[in-house]
Amino acid sequence: MHPDDPADQKLTDARPTTPSGDAASTERTIGRHRVPEPPRRSLLGSTPVRVALATGVTCCLSLVAVATARGNDDDTPRTVEPLAEAVADRAAIADERASRSLDRDLAPARILPSPTATPTPAPTVARKAPRKPVKPRRPRPVAGLDQAQMDNAKIIVDVGLDLKMPRRALVVALSTAMQESNLYNLASDVLPESFDYPNQGSGSDHDSVGLFQQRPSSGWGTVAELMRPSYAARAFYSALNEIPGWQDMSVTAAAQAVQISAYPDAYAQHEERAATVAAALT
Repeated sequence: MHPDDPADQKLTDARPTTPSGDAASTERTIGRHRVPEPPRRSLLGSTPVRVALATGVTCCLSLVAVATARGNDDDTPRTVEPLAEAVADRAAIADERASRSLDRDLAPARILPSPTATPTPAPTVARKAPRKPVKPRRPRPVAGLDQAQMDNAKIIVDVGLDLKMPRRALVVALSTAMQESNLYNLASDVLPESFDYPNQGSGSDHDSVGLFQQRPSSGWGTVAELMRPSYAARAFYSALNEIPGWQDMSVTAAAQAVQISAYPDAYAQHEERAATVAAALT
């Protein structure tokens, strides 16, 4: 059998119980062409390994002691999580924090309402009472007129000013109303209907009504319209504007051209007073 045969190696692995100084027998024992193996040293026999092992054991004991101390402080039994799991959780938290941006905005602090706080009622704003409409001042009577006459004169003047009539037209209209109704809004005894409207007396000259004693039967307007001083004044000015050259006529002639009265010269006596009233109202 060849010396390198595996079966022969098995036979030569057996070591003699007694040492021999024969070199050839030593060569047979370890086999030809083999390098003697270095003596093996135990892993735990290494000093660095022992130090590392001791350090790890100390850390584990410290963690167990801390967990036990916390459990004793809370008086609540706790389960100490394994060291590997705790280290993994901390690593995950550190990784999550590192992944956020360093220039992120801080989250606004939440302010929880106090359970005992009561909402402050809104201040009550006192509302001002609406102002009552101010009545226009009544004109002060002049030229011997009373307040009712002066109020009617003001209506005649205001309508004339609204129609852009000159001062002379105002004097003509005032003189006419002074002669026809003495500046009172009169109903007619012939027209019972005229008493259904505000009036300041009555006349009996046919169906003549109002400040200018205009007749509904002559086409001046309805009884209801002519009993309104503003309408009666507007009707008079419209008729005056239809008289050619009335501006150059006397007050009496202009008034007569409109009224066609049986007493044409009666208007002249009121011209001076009418001028005084017109001046006071304009």
